[in-house]
Amino acid sequence: MALTMMLGMARLDAPAGPLAEQLTRAHDEAERALVELRELIRGIHPPVLTDYGLDAALVDLAARSAIPVDVHLALPQRFSRPIESTVYFVVSEVLSNMAKHSGADHGEIFGGYSHGRLVVTICDNGRGGADVGAGTGLLGLGDRVSVVDGRLSLSSPLGGPTQIVVEISCQPLADSE
Repeated sequence: MALTMMLGMARLDAPAGPLAEQLTRAHDEAERALVELRELIRGIHPPVLTDYGLDAALVDLAARSAIPVDVHLALPQRFSRPIESTVYFVVSEVLSNMAKHSGADHGEIFGGYSHGRLVVTICDNGRGGADVGAGTGLLGLGDRVSVVDGRLSLSSPLGGPTQIVVEISCQPLADSE
């Protein structure tokens, strides 16, 4: 990320001409490399998710959160790897954003599976004001959920609280108990 920032700043300072064009190409390549690296990192499954499932993995995420987060899930079955990893990485990113931007001192993850829908809600008691249009982070989360035919919704009025809901129409794995 520092490399892309430095290239971006150099590009702005460079006079028009071949040097500015080279800096623009280098900046674009560095940004693409950063996106690919982030996608690679997101594709790595944590052992707790692979071994124990989504419920245990979200409890683990909450335990490692910078803000205390309660977890109340009813997920007695496993879901496909793409479904579980999508929810895991969305919750991970939301908890990270919560710690960085919300001003919250407490969060909660709750949800379950019913009538062919997996629903996971992440909320906090922070200042609110999260805006999908303010950056690419929330849009990226929405895109990630849409890949598995899901939907991400946001409620974050000024003054709080913020609530993000992930809904995915899916079926549990046949061998789930």
